[in-house]
Amino acid sequence: MPAYNEAENLPVVLADVTRQLAELTERWELIVVDDGSRDNTAQVMLPFLVQPGVRYLRLSRNFGKEAALTAGIDHAEGDVVLLMDADGQHPVTLLPRMLDAWAQGADMVCAARSSRADESWAKRAGTWLFYRLVNANPSVQIPVDAGDFRLMDRNVVDALKALPERNRFMKGLYAWVGFKTEIIDYLPSERMAGQSSFSLRALARLAFTGVTAFSNLPLRLWSAVGMFVALGALGFAAWIIVEHFVHGHDVPGWATLVTGMMLFSGVQLMSIGILGEYVGRIFDEVKQRPVYVIGASAGKGALTPRTDRTA
Repeated sequence: MPAYNEAENLPVVLADVTRQLAELTERWELIVVDDGSRDNTAQVMLPFLVQPGVRYLRLSRNFGKEAALTAGIDHAEGDVVLLMDADGQHPVTLLPRMLDAWAQGADMVCAARSSRADESWAKRAGTWLFYRLVNANPSVQIPVDAGDFRLMDRNVVDALKALPERNRFMKGLYAWVGFKTEIIDYLPSERMAGQSSFSLRALARLAFTGVTAFSNLPLRLWSAVGMFVALGALGFAAWIIVEHFVHGHDVPGWATLVTGMMLFSGVQLMSIGILGEYVGRIFDEVKQRPVYVIGASAGKGALTPRTDRTA
């Protein structure tokens, strides 16, 4: 459970989740990953750390939700691992159904929103465009409207832990590892308190990361744009020649020249920018910095630690 400035929501959410887990099994643990919160999340966690079952990991700074999810996955000990948010929007009543689907053979059970009517038109349009772009790669198809609320078998968890990349786009990684997946529709609950830390700008940045991490479409798109611009330039040059030698018209002057230069310069700069995004991600990968750094940890789970756990 990644948490960033969720001190108002955690007491209620943790009470509900721990109660539901205790009804499902005697052996469970709940890992709260504090992604560098600036509120009193650490103090709110203290009452829940008295008894075994709840663990608290505090990252040394705010690394982002993808890194916090990675930290939780790396430290999870269970045969089944469930990911859910700390804002109360993921209903705990769905856990028995997800666990039952796993017991019937599904390796991964993900919850997908059945409606986005509560979102703005801009966010709905952006979401639609994102899934169309990222799923242009036929080899990796990300389930539409399926977020991080999902249950995973240990085999899936071990496969995710084996992926070394630093630019983490978890929705894409879930799809890339494969395995038998079952999708359950749900409607998210209202956020209990506070506001989401994901702004439209942050969502756009995450979407761009997803598109560039799992698709070469931007590169191919601008290759196609370059080809059409070149063909258009050749066609325009042929038209000028015909106008001059057949009709005797003067060659257009500075306006045409400057417009063409500005067009080509803009296309080139945009192409270089997209290429630079891919090169920048290569640079991040070759530095091999850790995805996250644990600043502090507390609590004790009710599961036996695995000998193959990696930090």
